[in-house]
Amino acid sequence: MVTTSTSELSPSQALAGSAFWPDHVRKPNFFIVGAPRCGTTALYTYLREHADIFMPQLKEPDFFADFLGKRRRIRTWEEYRACFSGACKEKRIGEASVSYLASRTSAEDLRRFSPDASILIMLRNPLDVMQSMYYLRRLSNLEDLPTFEAALQADANGRLVVELPYRERVRFAEQVERYFWAFGREKVHVIVYDDFKRDPLRVYQGVLRFLDVNVDSRQDFPVINRNRRARNRAVWTMLRRPPMLVRRMVRPVTSRELRKSIGSFLLRLNTIYEPRPKIAPDIRRLLQADLAPEIRRLSTLLERDLTFWCDA
Repeated sequence: MVTTSTSELSPSQALAGSAFWPDHVRKPNFFIVGAPRCGTTALYTYLREHADIFMPQLKEPDFFADFLGKRRRIRTWEEYRACFSGACKEKRIGEASVSYLASRTSAEDLRRFSPDASILIMLRNPLDVMQSMYYLRRLSNLEDLPTFEAALQADANGRLVVELPYRERVRFAEQVERYFWAFGREKVHVIVYDDFKRDPLRVYQGVLRFLDVNVDSRQDFPVINRNRRARNRAVWTMLRRPPMLVRRMVRPVTSRELRKSIGSFLLRLNTIYEPRPKIAPDIRRLLQADLAPEIRRLSTLLERDLTFWCDA
């Protein structure tokens, strides 16, 4: 009989066991679960600099996002525990993986793993999220269609994608409901991106109070993770995934730190920061009409009128 160690199982499978997390190792007690392109990288950056909070250097471990399969950055319990090995006496230990919000299993898996955890959810006009995700996927070579509209049409026609279709990623009402059900409303803090953009200080301090840590004196909230595109996609692909021949030639004569430094420098040279193109008015109206029922449902769930997203 062949047995499988818990480190080789998916989180959903391993949580049915008992030996995946030693008692002497502190577990994460809060999670930023998404949504993507809603300011989570900025919030993660700000919180990581707080004296009472520990967050690992790696954003997006994706460990509890079973639907990503082998595309999860962290895939074993040993690797996941190692993310938090630097935690000392901080009151809060957390991580940020935006894949957890759309995942149908992550809310329950996180509850089973850390039942007293606090959950942070960031939401934005779903139309803007979908468009922003399109350009990120283009940058990451996960999207080969030349326009946002073409990508949406391909999704509607049932194409196979390596991630969830755009429309699936913005079913915010049912996604938030899963976390309300798993943790209780009092343990879930929902942030609307419009508020975060307009008054980051107030939102940041609200998060600190929710996490029950000291409200520090931070006043600086730089813009992080602006929209990007590659000057040359072929160069971007080569830098992100160098050919095996290049790897074999370079590795024996360079250190990992040097390769990372040079690669980051070249990626910056090949990156352009610019606003996203505007969606054609007729396409925007059609998408707003399609998203309106979802936005009304979310408004009811959050007890806050977000229908202005249908007019933006």
